[in-house]
Amino acid sequence: MKSLIIAEKPSVGRDIAKALNINEKRNGYFENSKYIVTWALGHLVTNATPEQYDNNYKEWKLDDLPIIPKHMKTVVISKTKKQFSIVQSLINNKSVKDIIIATDAGREGELVARLILDKAHNKKPIQRLWISSVTNKAIKNGFSKLQDGRKFNNLYYAALARSEADWIVGINATRALTTKYDAQLSLGRVQTPTIQLVQMRQNEINHFAPQMYFTMKVIADGLTFQSVNPQSATDKTVFENIKNEINNKPALVEKINKTHKKSYAPKLFNLTDLQQEAYKRYHFGPKETLNVLQALYERHKLVTYPRTDSNYLTDDMVNTLKDRVQAIMGTSLKEIAKLQIAQSFSKNQKFINNQKVSDHHAIIPTEVRPDMQQLTQRESKIYMMIAQRFLENLMPPHEYEAVAINLLIGNYQFVLKDKITTKLGFKAIYENKEAVNNQVEQLSEGSKLKITQYKIEQQETTPPSYFNEGTLLKAMESPQKFFKLNNKKHNETLKETGGIGTVATRADIIDKLFNMNAIESRDGKIKVTSKGKQILELAPQKLTSPLLTAEWEEKLSLIEQGKYNANQFISEMKSFTHEVVNEIKESKQNYKHDNLTTTECPTCGKFMIKVKTKNGQMLVCQDPKCKTKKNVQRKTNARCPNCHKKMMLFGKGKEAVYRCVCGHTETQAQMDKRHKNKKSDKVNKKDLKKYMNNDEGIENNPFQDALKGLKF
Repeated sequence: MKSLIIAEKPSVGRDIAKALNINEKRNGYFENSKYIVTWALGHLVTNATPEQYDNNYKEWKLDDLPIIPKHMKTVVISKTKKQFSIVQSLINNKSVKDIIIATDAGREGELVARLILDKAHNKKPIQRLWISSVTNKAIKNGFSKLQDGRKFNNLYYAALARSEADWIVGINATRALTTKYDAQLSLGRVQTPTIQLVQMRQNEINHFAPQMYFTMKVIADGLTFQSVNPQSATDKTVFENIKNEINNKPALVEKINKTHKKSYAPKLFNLTDLQQEAYKRYHFGPKETLNVLQALYERHKLVTYPRTDSNYLTDDMVNTLKDRVQAIMGTSLKEIAKLQIAQSFSKNQKFINNQKVSDHHAIIPTEVRPDMQQLTQRESKIYMMIAQRFLENLMPPHEYEAVAINLLIGNYQFVLKDKITTKLGFKAIYENKEAVNNQVEQLSEGSKLKITQYKIEQQETTPPSYFNEGTLLKAMESPQKFFKLNNKKHNETLKETGGIGTVATRADIIDKLFNMNAIESRDGKIKVTSKGKQILELAPQKLTSPLLTAEWEEKLSLIEQGKYNANQFISEMKSFTHEVVNEIKESKQNYKHDNLTTTECPTCGKFMIKVKTKNGQMLVCQDPKCKTKKNVQRKTNARCPNCHKKMMLFGKGKEAVYRCVCGHTETQAQMDKRHKNKKSDKVNKKDLKKYMNNDEGIENNPFQDALKGLKF
């Protein structure tokens, strides 16, 4: 008899097979005398769409809402039906005695496996593998500590309740809004408050009234001192009078305060912090960073599980730290890593805290030494960020003297504040030597300084910055800092559960809001579009606040603990959905397409609307039932033969025209001819994949016509 292992992805399945010497390859699984290991392809089973119920809700009608099935139905995803059949046959195979769930260790990973098992009508015992990295060592260690699957039943009930509640609320709210206003509108528990976050920041900036004020500085012996009394003034004459009063008076060093201080390394990365830092350093989008991390985790085995909200490690990991440092020796951080190997690691280090790790610990390097030549430029940058942050936390704190020098001129005080490094500590990763300000060091109390310049400077208060993709992620993680929730408990819940969305879904939510034209980014500044503003006006108020998420998470947490009934939670969500749908039905508001064109839809004849995408814009039928899309223009990967910049595409098929900012224009036929006249008719596979890769939301790809005559 054998144990069947179900992994979430083929790559993880292969890793488990390799670690456990399961070498006999079959169609969709590996096998040996003890184990069979198979996999999902992400998800194999999902919630049925309204159209897949017997009532057949294919037609979007306001009168049919709310759609609330008596029993939620799940279906096998059509694209992965073949793999589900393989997994189902293995589950029901008589030679299989039990099931080992090896999907991602967390609420959603549990849901992936349990939906498959439920759909296959599994009756066999379940065990659970709970690991945070997929190295051989971690897998073997995890299999030596398999847990009873029943221990995770409540985790599954919470995951299922969350999934069903999101379906019930999201499907009905979106259909109600779309059919009520005959426009492609969408509402969601996470996406709508995210639009509201952007709008609140935008309002704050728009309503900000800058205030002018003045500050005064004196420069004495090359050192700059700031006025203490007063520190600032709204009337310039205040400082002009002080200047006249102290002019030609001696400047005396009245007091020097030196305080020894320490600063510690920033916390280890969780996913949101890493996405924010990657955007700050390299302008990588959150989705891009997550994709790179997944490759480092799954393909290269260089980092631990990415989708984590923790900045800490558990004490049972202390004995693995040295091996992880050893792995970093294969990078440009070799010299720093070499110094850390000699130290002894203990459970008392600041980043070790069992209480602050739930499903997964912080993102850190694994014990696998990287071959930097095998990594892409993006993979290399992200790996080095993680390795640097890991080493920083192993290094001693940065130590410095905080110096405050009080300068007395007449009856007025001025101060100079400085930091003098005494020990670089973790900053040795970025700095080679300790900075010392010799001028400050040479001063002593009672010294007289010569004033060479007085500066009265005009300043202005500044508004907060617009969100970018990095800071918006952080705001989604801590929405309680932006929304005024009266209930302290709800604020605390949002803080503890990580805000709205999850570390795994926030990047997708932001992408979705861009694609549905609810938000846009101009020069890195995220703003709400006219459509986004109208969604907020039309949406029921409860869906624009993170309060709903706070209430959900409190109950889902209780379900995980076995202290709340999942069916009761779903019943409450059904009642809430009735309220939301009725509010939308009874609304007297109107929706206005601000981007309506005079182009008629070739399918239904209605006017089309112009929609911006990340790489251009296109026309979409205003009728959500029609779904006709038409390309207007988009940025392509085709390079201009003159200046080699990417060209814009206008039109499609044989009528397509490519234009460059330098003025070069060519038709589709001319581009075809230019490609054919190259020395080789063969197209580089990498370029072909890049060209043929459709953009989100665009159905027709002009490169299919452009390249179809070429040999490859």
